[in-house]
Amino acid sequence: MGVGIDVENLNAWYGSTHTLQDISLNIPANHATALIGPSGCGKSTFVRCLNRMHETNPIARATGIVKMGDVDIYQDANPVEIRRRVGMVFQRPNPFPTMSIYDNVASGLKLNGFRNRAILDETVERSLRAAALWDEVKDDLKKKSGASLSGGQQQRMCIARALAVDPEVLLMDEPASALDPVSTSKIEDLIFELKRQYTIVIVTHNMQQAARVAENTGFFLNGKMVEFDSTHKIFTNPKDKRTEDYITGRFG
Repeated sequence: MGVGIDVENLNAWYGSTHTLQDISLNIPANHATALIGPSGCGKSTFVRCLNRMHETNPIARATGIVKMGDVDIYQDANPVEIRRRVGMVFQRPNPFPTMSIYDNVASGLKLNGFRNRAILDETVERSLRAAALWDEVKDDLKKKSGASLSGGQQQRMCIARALAVDPEVLLMDEPASALDPVSTSKIEDLIFELKRQYTIVIVTHNMQQAARVAENTGFFLNGKMVEFDSTHKIFTNPKDKRTEDYITGRFG
């Protein structure tokens, strides 16, 4: 099952640029939380702080408290362990082009030392089923490379790869922005299924997508979180005029 995430006074920098300023919010377990806002407002930096990928850039740093369940991920945990517990799906599918579909999905497990073929087979099938891709690829698992799939299939395979290591949280950074409408719809349907088991945070520029898939939404602007509330309230009765201006298309 997913875990809740409590963020308190999170600040982040790239060099001297203060990219996130005093972000505080509670992300509930087993819900989808959407992050909206114009390009460059800090959404992607925020999700990278949730799995400690932000600090992989040598000029980046972060301060504040990020608790995943009872664990402060910056004080009490190894970053490698946190990245196992927090899966990440990027804007564009990133299959390993020389690997088969099977090996793409199993790659994280193999990196963690799993070699038992029966366990690998079971996990690959379970993950592909969870990503709604099994029926489309089951006959070609080891025959075709991950890069041979369509864009939408590649993205669902990358979701399966993230799920294979059994995370508690799944971060999605614009997961459907490069996909056609049919593939986008499949990803959104998948989010509804996945949040029964995982806590999902999705960055999106698509306001309609946020309204469709997320129970809660946060609006970021210039490195600050202007407003965080139920998605219904954000889109029908926002408290801050800047939120209203953004969702009605006056800027952004």
